[in-house]
Amino acid sequence: MSDSLNADFTQPAAMDTAKMDWQASPSATVWRKRLDLVDGEFSRVTSVVRYDPQSRFHPHDHPQGEEILVLEGTFSDEHGDYPAGTYLLNPQGFRHAPFSKDGCIIFVKLCQFAGADREHVVVDTNNADSWRAAAPGAEELLLYRDAGYPEDIRLLRLAPGAALPPALVDGEAAAGGLEIFIVSGRLSNGEGRLNAGAWLREPHGLASAFTAAAETTLYLKRNHLQG
Repeated sequence: MSDSLNADFTQPAAMDTAKMDWQASPSATVWRKRLDLVDGEFSRVTSVVRYDPQSRFHPHDHPQGEEILVLEGTFSDEHGDYPAGTYLLNPQGFRHAPFSKDGCIIFVKLCQFAGADREHVVVDTNNADSWRAAAPGAEELLLYRDAGYPEDIRLLRLAPGAALPPALVDGEAAAGGLEIFIVSGRLSNGEGRLNAGAWLREPHGLASAFTAAAETTLYLKRNHLQG
């Protein structure tokens, strides 16, 4: 595999993980589907990662932080057990030895959270009381925002037929970039569909309008691509 993938953050990128094969990682029982990668193995990368049952990694540091959304199963480390629907932001300098007793699949971003003053974040997205209305047919759950840093991260839940709110995804709201990963359901823009597992990255927000073709949950990150 090339040492870089979708590494020009000024350009749009899209990947469909449902159509991708699992690739080996440094652990024989952990597999991945890379979505973007800059400069080799231990660098900025976005991936979907699968832990086989009884998988574990040796203890290691995260010098520029780590972000995880648990998609299936339970992800664990010495700090706790995190079932599907758990969101984690492990800040710069965080150290752990991750494992999964029964196996899991996670969406993970490495080396993208520099800043020693960031807090460690754990969010249970299954807590219905944490969601709030964002637009007709749309609910959102804020996962991360810090006044000292440009990005914000949330989950968005759309009812069938509901539009992806322009106030969250258009060029004005996401002038510093936009990233979407479809956790479940599917989106349509009239020309095609993005199904569960699809990922896209736009440097200046979305120009086309998307609606939910089914009940849909997606990860949405904004304003993190440009300095």
